[in-house]
Amino acid sequence: MLLRLFLLFTLVPLAELTILLWIAHRTGWLFTLALVIVTGVVGASLARREGLRCWQGARQRLAQGEMPTDSLLDGLMILLAGALLITPGVLTDLFGFSLLLPPARRVFRRWLSTRLKARVTIVNPFSGPTEPGHDQILDAHVIDTTFEDPSSPDRTP
Repeated sequence: MLLRLFLLFTLVPLAELTILLWIAHRTGWLFTLALVIVTGVVGASLARREGLRCWQGARQRLAQGEMPTDSLLDGLMILLAGALLITPGVLTDLFGFSLLLPPARRVFRRWLSTRLKARVTIVNPFSGPTEPGHDQILDAHVIDTTFEDPSSPDRTP
């Protein structure tokens, strides 16, 4: 995991710098600077718009009494897209813009869901770990909802 992060934080910026220098060599530094600024501004506004749309979808699902799991994953991907789009670079911009497209987000969401489900273990404190999809229902009854602080001076024995 540490090696992957090291490679991610060294190879990706190196590739981004190489591509930006190649673009600057072919077109000029002013065009390259404008490209970085424009993709950052356009990306941030698109991420804001998609984020608001995602937020409204989550609120709708909650109002219907459903868990907005898809909307939460979409929100996470939109946040990542915004961060990638304000980062200077062509590769990060392409990946960020792809995360803002709903069809591409569905593909990434399916992939992310399967990865998360494969790593989650449900632990029942009474019977130990259970496999996903084999949930056990526990029955609970509330007996008393009052709480008395034993150190309270108002407490009557």
